[in-house]
Amino acid sequence: MEYRRFGKTNKHISAITLGGMRFSKVWEEPRTDIPRETQEHCNQIVDLAIKYGINHFETAHGYVKSETVFGRTLNQELNIDRSSYFLMTKGNPKTADETRRLVKEQLRTLQTDYLDFYGWHGINTPELLTSSCKTGGAVEELLKMKEEGIIKHVGFSTHGSLETIQQAISTDLFEFVNLHYYYFYQRNEAALQLAKKKDIGVFIISPNDKGGQLYKAPEKIRKAIPHATPIQWNARFCLNNEAIHTLSFGMTEAAHFDEMNGIFTSSNKEADKIALNDLNDMINDDPYASFDAYTLNNDPSDLDIPLLLHWRKLWKCYDLLDFARYRYKELKTPNHWVPGVFATKEAIETIDFSKVPKHLPLKEMLNELHAALYYK
Repeated sequence: MEYRRFGKTNKHISAITLGGMRFSKVWEEPRTDIPRETQEHCNQIVDLAIKYGINHFETAHGYVKSETVFGRTLNQELNIDRSSYFLMTKGNPKTADETRRLVKEQLRTLQTDYLDFYGWHGINTPELLTSSCKTGGAVEELLKMKEEGIIKHVGFSTHGSLETIQQAISTDLFEFVNLHYYYFYQRNEAALQLAKKKDIGVFIISPNDKGGQLYKAPEKIRKAIPHATPIQWNARFCLNNEAIHTLSFGMTEAAHFDEMNGIFTSSNKEADKIALNDLNDMINDDPYASFDAYTLNNDPSDLDIPLLLHWRKLWKCYDLLDFARYRYKELKTPNHWVPGVFATKEAIETIDFSKVPKHLPLKEMLNELHAALYYK
């Protein structure tokens, strides 16, 4: 295992974090009713994580049973020395009073008297940034709890736009950020560099799943990386960025730890570079894939055009059709976690086409995308 200083927190955490959202039946209500299957699964995975050198565990109030099962595993089932690991949890309380009540509940659930890292969960829009960080609000209360020693370090997680992430980092209220960044989604590179400048800890969310469902990567990608698995290669791609400190792996079985170990044992840097060049060249497999559409960010339609065209690129250039369908399906219920709506004919007609480059058949592209990605 490799350990990195987590920005200005000055904590040295493992480059791989064990995320707590993928234990068996963990998403089922009620949150405090833990089936033995769930408990034993958590016990097994945490025990393996510790044996493989992982010293950072991440969860959230929103992960239903996760905090409860983690608390029991760490303190009752395995009885792990609290000083031997770092614990991160998250929540998105709306007020100062709600914040204090929630954190106290989470402390009881996790069976600990302090939290190493607490993130405001989901600063995804400018409105959420404003409301969470306002005077007398939730983040201010978290910072008070930091002064009291209940929370050691305050950060935030985000699925938001690059601009929102940069604005949040620039408040100077936070010591770490959890965000998306992978080979197959590099939009947040500028946020990484801003975090590095401000010495902010950077935690990468779900590189194996949201990073392209790399555990079932298509043959085209596997052929480009003959010397490693796509998961290993993508992890090294991320960790080669000096702004990044840890990646959250949703490991659920022993074999996943063996694969994880291969991230740190390979010394074939030249083969990694060749794979990078081959993957980069694949963008030429579609004549429109290089247009990122960020100039259309403020289009009057409810469509997230840059995101839709990103998913189209993954489909056309990398054969990631199943992954694109998986993400597209999340638009079924519009929310701030996955912005935008389906590219229906009605939605497409509301686009301001006067701002679309003349050479780009955007209407046809989006119609084709909806036909390929939408399924009930």
